[in-house]
Amino acid sequence: MPFFTQLTDCQAKMPQLLARYLPLPGHNELAKAMHYACLNGGKRLRPLLALMTAELFETDVAVLEPVIVAIEFIHCYSLLHDDLPAMDNDDMRRGKPTCHKVFGEATAILAGDALLTLAFEILSHPEHFPTLDKSTILKIIQVIAYAAGCQGMVKGQSIDLSAEGKTLSLENLIEMHRAKTGALIAASVQCGALAGQKATQDDLYELHNFAEALGLCFQIQDDILDAEGNKEILGKQTGQDVKNQKCTFVTLLGNLEAKKHAKTWHDKAQTCLDRFGDKAASLRALTTYIFERAT
Repeated sequence: MPFFTQLTDCQAKMPQLLARYLPLPGHNELAKAMHYACLNGGKRLRPLLALMTAELFETDVAVLEPVIVAIEFIHCYSLLHDDLPAMDNDDMRRGKPTCHKVFGEATAILAGDALLTLAFEILSHPEHFPTLDKSTILKIIQVIAYAAGCQGMVKGQSIDLSAEGKTLSLENLIEMHRAKTGALIAASVQCGALAGQKATQDDLYELHNFAEALGLCFQIQDDILDAEGNKEILGKQTGQDVKNQKCTFVTLLGNLEAKKHAKTWHDKAQTCLDRFGDKAASLRALTTYIFERAT
């Protein structure tokens, strides 16, 4: 299947899939906020990464349904909390008012909490994984929990907040984004591989290196778009990094050098896929898409 067909197909199917696992909104403000946070568009790159990685091992992608739902819920929770005034203080997300602007800060915080815990409730049901052995299910839960927690995404956000108004070294900036952005991307790839129960340790090692490089390429491009992107195309305010005194690849290196670094990480990600030959064509196309994206 051509890459852009895979991309648009995933983007079209994910809202309905996510809605199946969300509580019915009714008159419940919490449930409405959860729906709002998850069903208002999005690139859906993390579910797509998991599905494309599973293809490397000829895995039935149906087994990944609860995994990609859980990963996307965690991603949406992280965006919901990132947008709060105490964090990045953003008013727009995906071309619409952020969740706390619509439902208030308290409900937005609770909606994020609910999405995070719902993700692990979904993952903890063995009946959701009839073809996987229990050790594989536990490994998937462990991988996602590590990526989302104090050694991954939350750690990265904490470093980001404490670094406001400061200049980080390039090494520390990379470390921050390996955690904040890269950890959940790496977990998506790793879970896609684990679900097939065929990946070797060497396969997992190369896929981890691929995902780490891809995550950094994604983040550098994100920094570039914040500096010079079109807010109408992006669906969110630009210039927020400078406004919030964030240390980014652009503020540290300048636009031109940041673009060179993005290309370096793109190329490294592509090289890591050499092991998988033609089976990695979709992942290669996704890597190039992330490098060249305008949103």
